[in-house]
Amino acid sequence: MNTDRAVIWITGLSGSGKTTLAHEVTGRLRATGKSVVMLDGDELREVFGAAAANASNHGREGRLSLAMQYAHLCRVIAAQGVTVVIATISLFREVHAWNRENLPGYFEVYLKVPLDELRRRDPKGIYRRFDAGELANVAGLDLPVDIPEAADLIVPYDPGQAASVAAEELITIMDSRKKK
Repeated sequence: MNTDRAVIWITGLSGSGKTTLAHEVTGRLRATGKSVVMLDGDELREVFGAAAANASNHGREGRLSLAMQYAHLCRVIAAQGVTVVIATISLFREVHAWNRENLPGYFEVYLKVPLDELRRRDPKGIYRRFDAGELANVAGLDLPVDIPEAADLIVPYDPGQAASVAAEELITIMDSRKKK
């Protein structure tokens, strides 16, 4: 695998640690001299105007459309010889399949964190607001998601494991594939 032109797609439910892992991986790759762009779903929603859009955009079709925009953006950036690390929920079979077919050096990471732990963390108050009836279309709750069927790396929840350990494992797997 050419890690100078790869897309590392980090997915999982809200609060699973996607952005934390993406920052860790990005930092490690940059430390080796690689050209890396990190994209975060929360920031991309603002860029694409979805953060201010109406609630209908937060349903399956709106989210799927947005995830496909993210995937196309990753392809454009990677085509310029840059590694892309993206942290996004985007849990749709269609997106995962498209990514595998169209993104160079595609590497899918799924952060598998139990719902009770996500509710405990709840950094954005999403689960609390859902439980209070203030929020709908929450991925993994009232909005069904597609758990990746062929993730290159599944990171199971381990309360004692730092993001640095998962980042190291990810990079080790990518490097071993590059040598093949």
